[in-house]
Amino acid sequence: MTDLPAGRRRAMLRTSLWLSLLALPAVAFFLVFSYAPMAGLVVAFKEFDISRGIFGSPWNGLDNFRYFFSSGDAQRILVNTLLLNVLFLAATLAAGVTLAIMLNELRGRYFKRVAQSTIFFPYFVSPVVIAIMLQVLLSGPAGSGGAVNDALSGFGLPTVSWYTEPGPWPWILTVVKVWQMGGYMSVIFLAAITSIPEDVYEAGQIDGASRAQMALRITLPLLKPTAAVLLVLGVGRIFYGDFGTIYAIIGDNGTLFPTTDVIDTYVFRSLRQIGDFGTTAAIGLFQSVVGFVLVATALLIQRRYSKETSLL
Repeated sequence: MTDLPAGRRRAMLRTSLWLSLLALPAVAFFLVFSYAPMAGLVVAFKEFDISRGIFGSPWNGLDNFRYFFSSGDAQRILVNTLLLNVLFLAATLAAGVTLAIMLNELRGRYFKRVAQSTIFFPYFVSPVVIAIMLQVLLSGPAGSGGAVNDALSGFGLPTVSWYTEPGPWPWILTVVKVWQMGGYMSVIFLAAITSIPEDVYEAGQIDGASRAQMALRITLPLLKPTAAVLLVLGVGRIFYGDFGTIYAIIGDNGTLFPTTDVIDTYVFRSLRQIGDFGTTAAIGLFQSVVGFVLVATALLIQRRYSKETSLL
């Protein structure tokens, strides 16, 4: 930069100054709401007392972590969190790719817009509304029957008391998640599809490829970078349960806890019922550390085996 003319250097400095000022609100936001609260992580290593405050409470080492991992709930909660998030991630990615390819193959412009808006709409539906809709489908407004059980009865099949049977709920929650997030994921993949050069498809047509073959051999492979980014982001949050949706649907129904109780709902319930700030902070810190390790591992694996889609 010292070799540049003085006028050019001043112009570059002015540009850098304006760009820094433009970024200042975002930097301040993250400093105040993301980095400053990290000081509260010390609660995970303390026997927290509200009257003494965060820094006045006595230290208790790793007792909060021991309390959680020695409880009978730890293994169940960790397995549920991991299993549900793996199901959610795999199902929503698959649904997003499938819907995006299907939308891309539609030729009616107005029908395509209506279809895209329709499948994207569930993303904006409140978890409370989803819980009410699911209750109508599974148990009915009065707590008995429900549209699903009515359909089963119509085919001569036995009905199910859905809200007392924990077994089917991982799959029910996965269907809800796909319904809620499938359209959102499809928009991301559809944006990636629109960036594929038309020359590639024209070459496929010249070679005699059908629309299905081009979707399978051209579109799908070129979506790998987008899928890789979404996969890495999803892996980073694989120990974070979808608290809003799960708690709105399950609530405090202890009968369903064996297959639906995740870390986030357990922390909320513990904080609400026993007010144990130290243990809940320890669990939150554990989530963050595991999430960081998983993201770093996923990025290293991606860089090693698929450099063309790596984020590093």
